[in-house]
Amino acid sequence: MASVLSVNLARVRANPDVPSKPTGIDKAGTSDAVMVRAPGPMREGLGSGLVGDTIGNQKLHGGDDQAVYAYAREDLDDWQARLSRPLTNGMFGENLTTSGIDVTGARIGDRWRIGSAGLVLEVSAPRTPCRTFAGFLGIDGWIKTFTDAGQPGAYLRVISPGPVRAGDAIEVEHRRDHDVTISLVYRAKMSDPSLLPRLLAADALSAELKAFVAKRVAKSI
Repeated sequence: MASVLSVNLARVRANPDVPSKPTGIDKAGTSDAVMVRAPGPMREGLGSGLVGDTIGNQKLHGGDDQAVYAYAREDLDDWQARLSRPLTNGMFGENLTTSGIDVTGARIGDRWRIGSAGLVLEVSAPRTPCRTFAGFLGIDGWIKTFTDAGQPGAYLRVISPGPVRAGDAIEVEHRRDHDVTISLVYRAKMSDPSLLPRLLAADALSAELKAFVAKRVAKSI
């Protein structure tokens, strides 16, 4: 059964890439139930996402299309073996460490019902590695290594707010009928622009990626 293995919140620290600024990439699991906010007006820097989490660079991270970041424990285990170092839940900056669900194969617009208290999330985009991520892990060439592996994890938007806690079941309650997966979007953006026109079939793609695709496709015409 697919489930949430860990719910992870930020331990705010100095950004390893820009030490004068804070980052929330360092996340650790909590045993408490955490409320996931619905989209709404920004108040005191808070949009949709997990209550108690912190986003350091709100220009590049967060927002309604990137409200929740999920990464599969199976993929973390794969990285753990490749890197020969322990990787705890939350170490890739994910809010939800999942088990038993194919995050890379999730289709844009798939909806996940999590737990029994009404939380519904929708797959919107893959994660793109940044310098903060590379600096946090302290691995030379990490951005290229992570990109080449094609296991980016998924951003999700909040369709229906609610609490989430470790152990909650994940049910894919709506599966889209197109073939635009997290994997396909990631390859199209990062390494194979010939795939970009295929992304137009996914109306639930994040606004940022829609604009990126439209611009690139228009240039190729």
